[in-house]
Amino acid sequence: MQINIYYGGRGLLGDPTLYTIKKIAEVLEELNVSISRYDLFDQKNAITTLPRTLKEADAVILAATVEWHGIGGHMASFLDACWLYGDKEKIAKTYMVPVVMATTYGEKEAELDLVNAWQSLGGPVCPGLSGYMPEVSTLENNKDYQKLLEKSAENIYRCVKQQVQSLPASVGAMRNITYRTKNTSLTQQETEQLSEYASDDNYVAKQKQDISELAQLFKGKMSVQSGPSADQVTAQFHKVFSPQPGLTLKYKLNIKGQTKPMALRIEGGKLEISYGEMVYPDVELTLDADTMQAILEGRKTFQGGFMEGSILSKGDFKSLRLLDAQFPFMQ
Repeated sequence: MQINIYYGGRGLLGDPTLYTIKKIAEVLEELNVSISRYDLFDQKNAITTLPRTLKEADAVILAATVEWHGIGGHMASFLDACWLYGDKEKIAKTYMVPVVMATTYGEKEAELDLVNAWQSLGGPVCPGLSGYMPEVSTLENNKDYQKLLEKSAENIYRCVKQQVQSLPASVGAMRNITYRTKNTSLTQQETEQLSEYASDDNYVAKQKQDISELAQLFKGKMSVQSGPSADQVTAQFHKVFSPQPGLTLKYKLNIKGQTKPMALRIEGGKLEISYGEMVYPDVELTLDADTMQAILEGRKTFQGGFMEGSILSKGDFKSLRLLDAQFPFMQ
């Protein structure tokens, strides 16, 4: 017989739940039961993979400590993982024993919470053990309590060994009506592998880095395919440049899909084109690659694009009109 113990407390010195499951385990081992214990606080980064440890278990002991309210976050996370990733057919054949010790009020409510959760998963339940123990010494120094723990362990053995049956619970019936997990085409093994990867911080960080690099790669390819290259645009602007006497102007063109803005500097009849940030431009334009292509082909002007709304402009409107005069693509 194999029984797994899942401890959901914080592992604090003097936790009465730790003492309780230790004594229960000792009695069960004397009855030739194999015991595997999992401290959930120590397994928190891999908690989504723990449901696969249920495969070889005939029964589980869910042990929780009520320190202020309820079964605690670690145990709740484990039960969530059982619902999302656990083998429901295996759980349906696995007995669960709730063990709850409280250092404050609420041990009965926490025990009932564990019972309801396991029955919602479709699993059978054995009678559990709960009590109010503000100090672990209360258990250690009371012979009657020692006998009670031994008796409880023996009852657990009988319940699992004899496959004790119980009447159906309403929470189990409602499970088939209201509680549904998201359908997935993944096998149980694939789901477990994904769960293991999801709990690996290094793996997740590497995946995010790879996704970011791929996004930049495709973004670069799309920017090239969706419009003219930077060299082509530069050559076209130099080709049609028609300097106007006495003008000193700066234009910043934000072309969507391009990683850097296009900066035009006109001074003394000379044109300088670069790609990068520009401080205090006279006019700043924002347009997409298709609009830029239409301007280069002479099918549209900068002012016309602004009027129809395909170009957004900030700055002096007169300087915007001068842009078409200096770059007469439409001739």
